[in-house]
Amino acid sequence: MLKKQEAIVLKTIDYGETNKIVTLFTRDQGKIAVLAKGAKKPNSQYRAVTQPFVVAQFLFYQGSGLPSLSQGETIYTFKEIQLDIVKTAYASYIVELVDKLTEEKKSYFLVYDWLVLAMHQLNNGQDPEMIARIFDLKMLGIAGAKPQLDCCASCGSQERDPVAFSVTYAGFLCNLCRIKDERAFPLTLSVAKLIRALYYLDFNKFGTITVKDATKQQLNHMLTFYYDEYVGIQLKSKRFLKQLMKMDQNLFKLDNDTLEQ
Repeated sequence: MLKKQEAIVLKTIDYGETNKIVTLFTRDQGKIAVLAKGAKKPNSQYRAVTQPFVVAQFLFYQGSGLPSLSQGETIYTFKEIQLDIVKTAYASYIVELVDKLTEEKKSYFLVYDWLVLAMHQLNNGQDPEMIARIFDLKMLGIAGAKPQLDCCASCGSQERDPVAFSVTYAGFLCNLCRIKDERAFPLTLSVAKLIRALYYLDFNKFGTITVKDATKQQLNHMLTFYYDEYVGIQLKSKRFLKQLMKMDQNLFKLDNDTLEQ
């Protein structure tokens, strides 16, 4: 049976000398793996459409085993991502997050749209770190670990403003409940509102978001702890991002030292 699906490439694995197994995330079927025969050959018709982050219309034959790719027609290639190591790193993080948190052949409402829209935002020059944090928040619902961001996670009060985020209580704490978790992350009201806004953000309405570096670091630190506690996945792309950030910090220090001489 031939099937046609719009999909984005999550990853590829070499299979034999000339073939690839391509993991796609489709609009209708969620995540599926297909065999692209001869995709490693320089003149293969599948070479372009099996690159990371490519969005295409894929035609594949669904038999009793692994589906076999029959045709692919490119829709988007996101060239700016491919040419920028930082954008590539964040795009890799986002697609790996989707890959780790979804099951094969299971439909996930809106995830395909989130993924493609995130690639567009990265490609168009939006802050990659903020796009990654938005994706972190949105994928928590898919992972079954949605935090309580609409009221106090301890007492349920919607009247008192949040003053902290608790990993233990899985959400915001009000000023009266803050003492229940000594390890909770303290928050200003503006940061709490930002977290809530990012969680509910419509990617179609995503515009330029300017956030202080200190706030971005706080969000990353907080969400890393939360994922470790409730999701428990290890991402190779996250380790690479840490290495990139460390390199940037070292280069910044080197530049400052040079200026002071």
